[in-house]
Amino acid sequence: MKYLGRTGFKWSAALGLGLVSATALAAGQPQPAPAAAPQPAASPAATPAPVPTATPSASATPSASATDLAPPVIAPQLPLDEPVMAWTVADAQQLLGVIKGLDAEGLFPADYEPKALAAAIAAGPGPALDAQASKVFAWVVEDVRDGRTRMDARVQWFVVDPDVEANPTHEVMARALATGDIAGEIAKLAPSHADYGALKAMLARTPVANKAGRSLIRANMDRWRWLQRDLGKYYLLTNVPEFQLRLTVNNEVIRSYRTVVGKPGKTATPQLAEMVENVVFNPTWTVPQSIVVGEGLGPALLANPARAARENYKVTKAKDGTIYVVQQPGDGNSLGRMKIDMPNEHAIYLHDTPSKSLFNTPVRAYSHGCIRTERAVELGMTMAILAAGKTPQEVTDIFLSKQYTKVPMTTQFPVYLTYFTMATDINGKMGTFRDIYGRDAPVIASLAAPRKPWDGKRKTTEQVIKLDNPL
Repeated sequence: MKYLGRTGFKWSAALGLGLVSATALAAGQPQPAPAAAPQPAASPAATPAPVPTATPSASATPSASATDLAPPVIAPQLPLDEPVMAWTVADAQQLLGVIKGLDAEGLFPADYEPKALAAAIAAGPGPALDAQASKVFAWVVEDVRDGRTRMDARVQWFVVDPDVEANPTHEVMARALATGDIAGEIAKLAPSHADYGALKAMLARTPVANKAGRSLIRANMDRWRWLQRDLGKYYLLTNVPEFQLRLTVNNEVIRSYRTVVGKPGKTATPQLAEMVENVVFNPTWTVPQSIVVGEGLGPALLANPARAARENYKVTKAKDGTIYVVQQPGDGNSLGRMKIDMPNEHAIYLHDTPSKSLFNTPVRAYSHGCIRTERAVELGMTMAILAAGKTPQEVTDIFLSKQYTKVPMTTQFPVYLTYFTMATDINGKMGTFRDIYGRDAPVIASLAAPRKPWDGKRKTTEQVIKLDNPL
């Protein structure tokens, strides 16, 4: 992945410069690359370091250009799709070769019964070969396309991968047998993101004796398989343990932003894939009842109108006695001056913050789950230009109006909240990051255990915790 730079100006002081920059981004012009903050080095194949770190590696290869994607129609659970088709000995031999090479993909050849397949090949064509080859081909497709880790080990994973609809197993098998390109059809299912390729290269360089390092690499390779293969033309991706957000256009990271993420425990940021509906400038904040009632804010503000005015709260009391508190737009608003509206059942969103000093701390896990974003107004303005057709002057006027304004996206703009403890950092180098939520162990244990048959489950049954408090 190519990194085109990182800006650190404040919109309040440099709106003009930022908007010129955003316009250039929309036109696909590379931007100058100011020096990023240095990070301490760490061994790439070691277990996670106590604080986010980065280490050099070979440059990752850019992936193919993505197209603007239509919203996938996703079924939470599909019936198992493991058909039996007619196999030639030559095709089965090619499949056996693919299986023997799966270690390079972070998978385990023994999972796919190579000895049984070799025996069926030796016996010649017929029902036994058809059944064995079809079975293990389906297993390979499932794991390369969707990941080997089953849902019970994907902690707080609320993403449903649409790749099953895009490439159903029976269609992949039919194409492979029709073309005779068994290896090629399977290869097409692997993640196309450059980070997956970088991890694959790292795995190849890591000695077999370094079991902990290889396990960590395999776990993070599998996490890429959990996501859809094509992430979109425009998208935001935040890596929670790295405390960084990336704005990507046509597979080029054009901006990166520091983030503040959820505190460990009940307010940990979940893993999501959502679609941005609006960028909101000068947002209001409707204070949740857990604060209005639970922390007594509502009665306190009703009893002290001067405080309510000073802190920019509008307080109303309904006929049934319910108190509603809405913080009005302004620099002191808990959401800051920009909010990215991405409706989801967790009430998670990206937003600005008045507490900007926290972006200078190394481990930034302070929020109630939402993603506080550095230079958020810059990000919102850039998105409005790229995906809402706004001009620099229009977004400047909207921002400076200080009025609540919702700018709908006219182009799809996905947001991915991910959790990679080994990944390419904002300097383009492979690094390891502290497992702040303890999510590595279940994945590593799942990969170390014998392969579980896919049961069709594609959505976690974990409890959804509504995290609607940006404080």
